[in-house]
Amino acid sequence: MRKRGNILNRLIGICFLSLAFSVLLTGCATPPKVTQIIEEVPEAREPPEIASMRGFLPAGERKAIIARLQNAAGPTNLLERQMDVLNAVSATPLTSGNRVTLLVDGPATYDAMSEAIKNAKDNINLETFLFSNDETGREFADLLLTKRSEGVQVNLIYDSAGSLCTSTSLFDRLKKGGIEVLQFDPVNPFKARGKWRPLRRDHRKMLIVDGRIAIMGGVNISGVYSGGLSGISQEKEGLPWRDTDVRIEGPAVAECQRLFLDTWKEQKGPELPKREYFPALKEVGTDLVRVVGSESGERHRITFIMYISAIIFAEKTIHLTTAYFVPEEQTLKSLVDAASRGVDVRIIVPKRSDEPVAVAAGRYYYSDLLKKGVKIYERRSAMLHAKTAVIDRVWSTVGSANMDYWSFLHNNEVNAVILSKDFAGEMENLFSSDLIRSDEITWMAWKDRPLLPRLWEWFMHLFAHFL
Repeated sequence: MRKRGNILNRLIGICFLSLAFSVLLTGCATPPKVTQIIEEVPEAREPPEIASMRGFLPAGERKAIIARLQNAAGPTNLLERQMDVLNAVSATPLTSGNRVTLLVDGPATYDAMSEAIKNAKDNINLETFLFSNDETGREFADLLLTKRSEGVQVNLIYDSAGSLCTSTSLFDRLKKGGIEVLQFDPVNPFKARGKWRPLRRDHRKMLIVDGRIAIMGGVNISGVYSGGLSGISQEKEGLPWRDTDVRIEGPAVAECQRLFLDTWKEQKGPELPKREYFPALKEVGTDLVRVVGSESGERHRITFIMYISAIIFAEKTIHLTTAYFVPEEQTLKSLVDAASRGVDVRIIVPKRSDEPVAVAAGRYYYSDLLKKGVKIYERRSAMLHAKTAVIDRVWSTVGSANMDYWSFLHNNEVNAVILSKDFAGEMENLFSSDLIRSDEITWMAWKDRPLLPRLWEWFMHLFAHFL
């Protein structure tokens, strides 16, 4: 008991120190007011703009595309209005002619990444939060070094905090092998390039090969992703991690490439050799895709605007899967309002997590959501790390952004928005698979839980802004 009390006292002390430090560094950062943004974006008389390899599509083609989507999904105001809002705030266009492949869990993602890297002819750009110096990390390092020895240009951006525990020997080896390696916003202030911003993190996970294939989602380079949807772990210890990525081909890949190169430039990386980063791309499918990148600063929080506006415009279903659910005021209100107007709102969150403090803080908000009709499920037998949504059976997103303050306010994040009934169907099937492996949290049971967990959840929610 004494040991448990000491641990609790240390945790409380750390929390208060973290709070004070964060306030000093960040002030009172707040997300943009999405309802105000929506009000400022008038309903367009013409169908929203859609880019293609031939340039922006004429109004007639855009109207026909949206009509096909609406006919397939049924009446919904989500498509055109949300497209208008994102067109107004995002620098990246909605693109046609893409093919998106759903990748469930680490093994499928790593297989797709390895195949793309092995077939690379000109350039490989990899951006990741965590690059572990474990068996998985070393295998990817070997693969990248092999391609570099074959003359392929290889560029890596890794987050300094996310990879803080990774031995520098791994990155030194990559550099010696001719790979350009860039550390995002070094934690060490003496290594900072310009203004020191230790709380701004690069949470993106994105691989772009030859400017033709992009793989993105929640999977880092680490052996913890060895488990599959079945919950059977290949690791000797611990739960398998349940995550989701997508493989994209088509015009949207160029937008991923631009995000990577913009970050390289913003981080003052060395000048890169001239390569064919933007080859001529062909239309390879029928999926509409928008690559949504966000950065620190209120006017750059595009993933937040993406999520909240989609929830606001939803008319039938909202099915969310998120690794870290610590909702702020606008998220809570939009979810409750959607449930109140009859939308089927379901959220899958982890039962166990690598961040138990975030789980406790998120559980504080269950009561308000459950009482208003939002259904909450906790995923068992796996460490849920996916960040996905499928809304009205036609709008989907897969990416790196969690539904918490840190993702919405501080991190560099990237999500793909996919408008496709077929892809949304795959997402619904995946959601259902997670659902049967989850325990529903009912209001009747939740309101009678013991006092001690309630106090712990209340205490941790005080730090929600910094989780």
